[in-house]
Amino acid sequence: MTPRSIHIWKETHKWTSLVCTLFLFMLCLTGLPLIFHDEIDAALGATVEADAVAAGTPMLSFDRVLEIARAAQPNEVITIVGADDEDPIWHVYMASTITSPKTDVIVSVDAHTGRVLHVGATVRGAVTKFLLDLHTDLFLEQPGMLFLGAMGLLFLTATVSGVVVYGPFMRRLDFGTMRSRRRLYWLDVHNLFGIVILAWTLVVGVTGVINTLSQQIAQHWQRTELVAMLGPWRNAPVPPKLASAQAAIDTALANAPGMKVQSVAMPGSPFAGGHHYGVYLRGNEPLTSRLLKPVLINADDGSFGETRDMPLYVKALFVSRPLHFGDYGGMPLKIIWALLDLVTLLVLGSGLYLWAARLRKVPARQAAAAARQLAVGAEASR
Repeated sequence: MTPRSIHIWKETHKWTSLVCTLFLFMLCLTGLPLIFHDEIDAALGATVEADAVAAGTPMLSFDRVLEIARAAQPNEVITIVGADDEDPIWHVYMASTITSPKTDVIVSVDAHTGRVLHVGATVRGAVTKFLLDLHTDLFLEQPGMLFLGAMGLLFLTATVSGVVVYGPFMRRLDFGTMRSRRRLYWLDVHNLFGIVILAWTLVVGVTGVINTLSQQIAQHWQRTELVAMLGPWRNAPVPPKLASAQAAIDTALANAPGMKVQSVAMPGSPFAGGHHYGVYLRGNEPLTSRLLKPVLINADDGSFGETRDMPLYVKALFVSRPLHFGDYGGMPLKIIWALLDLVTLLVLGSGLYLWAARLRKVPARQAAAAARQLAVGAEASR
């Protein structure tokens, strides 16, 4: 590279790093406990647990679950119902109107006994809810998410530019070299650990940026794919008499063998349209369990309507969510994710130290240059 291009890459690395470092510290500090959010909620007694029942106990009809939720919150309307990832529990999301994009209350119902297990604004514990809101949007909702997405792009730029600037230099040193002078030592720490976690930081950075666009991705899918699936029924009103929701689930499962229910959007809600139940299914494997398949069921008679695979950009979002927090491989992967998070904090801290050390050296160099000029001037005046 030419000296000019090297200078541009150095300046790019310096300024992108400085702008995003404070927010990266926050994201790493909040992301660390969020890796273990399930374990933290369980330790604090903030989990919703199903009732203990005998093996083979049948599950209640889905229609009965809806009746129980409506009785618990008679002034609210059911918009969508989600299946718990691990336990036989239905989480019923309710709002003031069927078209509301925001949830007012969640009623968790045991799928076997029908007992209302929880009523509240979230199924998360207060601690993990606070950390998640701070981590995802700084409590600013969509503007906060987009801002953190921009910080994520700066972080990715800083990472790539750091490799361009320091990669050739690191190749000239033996692996693991740590020089004794303080600033050189921290430079070696910064470069060594930065290279070690390079692939991980790119994965977490890219998935984090994708996650910040989740609302835009969902809205685009609704405006394009869902509208195409609804076809002539896109503006149809909700039928005066609805077919059985359980029958709708059964029909959806019959059209997608080997899958299970992840959620059911009620007729008239944003993810179903007026004339359909939106039954969202998922696979049974670690990867396919993260990918949803929408099946539209006619709400007036329970017959099959339409289905199609999600487009690649939606699949990328579904895959990026668990990958960002290391949710694919159980506790071993979570521990690896946590260790890499700690190393990232070390890299960020060493980078700040190097910048501060360079700032301290600038006045010293200026003073030394001024002293030399005075000495030369004094010598010339003799």
